[in-house]
Amino acid sequence: MVHKASAVALVLLAVVSVGAQQRPPEPPVDQPEGFKFKSGVELVNVTATVTDSSGRFVSGLVKDDFTVYEDDVLQGVTHFGADRVPVSLGIVVDASGSMEGEKIRAARIALEQFLQELQDPEDEFFLYRFNETPLLLEGWTKDRRAISRALSRISPDGGTGMYDAVARAIPLAATGKNAKKAIVLISDGNDSSARPRVSDTRRIIRESEVLVYAIGIDGDGETTYIGRPPQNPQTPTPRFPVPVPQPFPRQPGFLRSGQWQWPLPRPQGRTSSNERVNVTALRDLTDDSGGRTEIVRDARELGPATTGIADELSKQYYLGYPASGKKDGRWHTIRVEVRRGNYRVRARRGYIAS
Repeated sequence: MVHKASAVALVLLAVVSVGAQQRPPEPPVDQPEGFKFKSGVELVNVTATVTDSSGRFVSGLVKDDFTVYEDDVLQGVTHFGADRVPVSLGIVVDASGSMEGEKIRAARIALEQFLQELQDPEDEFFLYRFNETPLLLEGWTKDRRAISRALSRISPDGGTGMYDAVARAIPLAATGKNAKKAIVLISDGNDSSARPRVSDTRRIIRESEVLVYAIGIDGDGETTYIGRPPQNPQTPTPRFPVPVPQPFPRQPGFLRSGQWQWPLPRPQGRTSSNERVNVTALRDLTDDSGGRTEIVRDARELGPATTGIADELSKQYYLGYPASGKKDGRWHTIRVEVRRGNYRVRARRGYIAS
């Protein structure tokens, strides 16, 4: 009888084990389904930030409180979430000459505090620094200390290739393993590079799912140089010409088969990278994505600014609706509204169905 009971138990154990192996894997907990604005997209995901008239975050909303329109046509929201989810986040820091001193010190302190405020152990980060050219100092990592060590190695010098840095950071951010993807840009001046221009970089952002946040430190009007300064400082050097916006892509050889060609050409001579931060350009980079631009007047205000972004990333709503299946390469607008209350909703303004 003992041998028979043991044999039966072994058979039952084998059946249970086979059943467990054949069971489909469980979906990740508290992770909204990922998406890409590319061919084969089945779901359009939107991250929404809701605030009241005083700018305070509004919590406690449910799916039926929201309406979503694509190209002014009401969409049926099939996926919804209000819980904090892990974030894959890239940090992009201006390391041009004008950031030397108090600005870069304040940026390090603010970003180290920012990393501690994002407390989910599944959060991951990378760090780019840029002057006239971008450099990836630390790739994807969950080790906040590794990012802090990389921040300590930044030595400001040169001009400001901001659009170049963002154009590189967006594709990297899109490879993050978490459903929510974002970058945070800190800069104190205007872009001084030849290309890509803001319109080119904006196109890359529109084709991604990445939230873009920017903190601009209002500049002091000083001038930095790329390469050697003029031999005669009394002779004014013409500023590098500001490109006139053109349709994207702009020149043969700059964008081939949808791939950016690196490194990009660099101008020589005096630049206007530090002549007051270009608020319009920053907003062009952030607002389509559902992120935002914040301007601070003093480097000591960077801490509260990064704290506000960390808080926002923890208090957003996730909305998803079935995609129309269009692959026309055009911009399709998205509008998110809240049915009740006098609330402001900030969300992605649309996507390019490429």
